[in-house]
Amino acid sequence: MNWLLELVALLLLVTLVLGLIRIWRGPTVADRMLAAQLFGTTGVGLLLVLAELQRMPALRDVALVLALLAVMAVLAFVARVWRQDPNNNHEGPS
Repeated sequence: MNWLLELVALLLLVTLVLGLIRIWRGPTVADRMLAAQLFGTTGVGLLLVLAELQRMPALRDVALVLALLAVMAVLAFVARVWRQDPNNNHEGPS
């Protein structure tokens, strides 16, 4: 079972590296923000896998805090983009 968790942790690390490449190369700000959100969700998954591998339940609490911070980052990004869009004359979803 440990080898499977180690493999999952390795795959999550590869996903983090690919997300970092997207942040560096991302053509738009939205691409970069989605890659940053990928960091948050992958980080949560990685912390949960490591909590199980190392038998450290405190890492679950850290994963929960990281998940909450990732949500706050997305909300801040959306609020910033919403205010900066001068052509935002939508009254609702179309």
